Formats: sequence, C-alpha cells, structure tokens
Amino acid sequence: MLLLWAAALPFAAVFGIPWTYLTKDITFLYRSCMLAAYAGVRLAGIRIKTIGLEKIDPARTYIFMSNHISNLDPPVTLPLIPRRTSVMVKKELFKVPILGPIMRIGSLVPVDRGNRDAGVSAVREAVKTISGGLNMTIYVEGKRSFDGKMLPFKKGPFYLAEECKVPVVPITISGTQVAMPKARFSIRPGLVTVQFHDPIEPVDFGDRDCLMAKVRASINAGLPHDLRD
Repeated sequence: MLLLWAAALPFAAVFGIPWTYLTKDITFLYRSCMLAAYAGVRLAGIRIKTIGLEKIDPARTYIFMSNHISNLDPPVTLPLIPRRTSVMVKKELFKVPILGPIMRIGSLVPVDRGNRDAGVSAVREAVKTISGGLNMTIYVEGKRSFDGKMLPFKKGPFYLAEECKVPVVPITISGTQVAMPKARFSIRPGLVTVQFHDPIEPVDFGDRDCLMAKVRASINAGLPHDLRD
C-alpha cells in the first residue's frame, strides 16, 4: 500500500499539483487520490463490504457522520462517497508548503481541536463549503477509539448540521479496528464493513441533543454486538 502511494507521489507532483495550481480546480487531483486510496487498501489485503450505499442520492448534498476506529477509516470510506467530499483537517497541516494551498483549493476545513473559538470558526468554514455544494465527512468522536467502542461525540458537527439544514447520513465502520488498530503500524488483511444508514432529513433533526442521539443510535446499531453501547 505504501509503495503504491509512494509511486503515486511523483505523478501528483508532476501532473496533479501543477494542474490544480493553474486551474484552481481540485477535481483531477481529488479523483486521483481517491483511486490511489481505494487501490492501496485493496493491495493491503482489505476486502470492503458496503451496505446501504444505494440510499444516497448523488445529486444531493449530505453531512456524513462516522465512527473512527483506525487510520484506515478515511482511505476505506472516502472513495465510496458519491461526488466530492470535504473533511476537517488539523490546522497545522495548512502551514505545510504546497500541501496547505492545495487543501485550500480543495475546500478542506482547518480545525484546532484544543481551541473552542477556533472550533466555532471551523464550523463557519464548513458551512461555506457545504453551501457551495460539497459533501462533508466528519468523524464525530474527534479521535480514534482504542477498542472499537464509540467515544463521546463532539458537539461541533451537530451545530453544523443545524446551521446547514442538509441531510445527515450516519456511517458505521467495523473491521478496521482489527486490521489496523490504534497504535499499530502494520496492517492485517481482512474484511471491513462500511454501512450507510438512512439519511436523517432536516425536518426530523429535533434539537441538537436529539440529532446526536439519533446519529449515535444508528452508528451503534451497525457495530458488532460486543462493541455496542
């Protein structure tokens, strides 16, 4: 997997990044990255079972809210999402030469996890991104779980959903905590399941606590029995 991604870097450096700078269009580079992510996890021996993807209308904009149990979660999940999705990224990465400007062109959202005021700013940036027609994918626990069980949810994603009034799709990832658990670098081949639950429409949100409870209940229902709340 790492060799594939390393081999893809010169291609990105020679073609994808200059093209993105010139055109200010991230589409080519985004599709290349998603293809490399998908191929990479397959090369590592990860088999992906997808459930419920047919519930997603590619013409609509969604906020996808997922549990987070492994570093494999993004390369497994993001290529499955119809159309382009934005994500929230540590603000420090936006200071990296070349990478930072590319992430801004791609409408990724910088976030400072330790600063509440900065968190409010990240929500505002995410609102602009979603209003522009991009999906948003958020790992609602804010960090990876050690044992595959859900951690408490961050409140920011639910402020965002309330502000944007677009459907929320809970996602349950299971299996990556076995393939590559937190604090382990090596990958064990195996089956990973990604379940897309029924979209929660804005009219059904209720208040923020109610929406949080609905999202948690959906994600929880898709987990193996021994990992559920």
